[in-house]
Amino acid sequence: MIYGVAVLAACFITGKIAGELLGQRIGINANVGGVGFSMALLILSMEWLHRIRGRDEQLESGIVFWSNLYIPVIVAMSACQNVSGAINGGTIALLAGTIPVALCFIMVPIISRMNRQSN
Repeated sequence: MIYGVAVLAACFITGKIAGELLGQRIGINANVGGVGFSMALLILSMEWLHRIRGRDEQLESGIVFWSNLYIPVIVAMSACQNVSGAINGGTIALLAGTIPVALCFIMVPIISRMNRQSN
């Protein structure tokens, strides 16, 4: 289980840093898309680890354990965001919400094809 927790922690920290840097880059003093980056990194890293190591029960059990707790973590992270700043941000806030969603929609078929090819 510790392997899954380590992968999740690395993805979370990397996503949080990427969200902070993106926020600074576009002039917002907030994390922009950190949770989305974290989730995308988690999906990609799990696919990569499956290709390299094959099916690993310890890794999968750690990820399943934390995936059950992930939604409350997202809610807690969202609660500390600056909602009034996002509403006043207008176009940038809209783009920060739609671009990660669009990228996820694009990535789903790609990851599905990668999964079919590895099986």
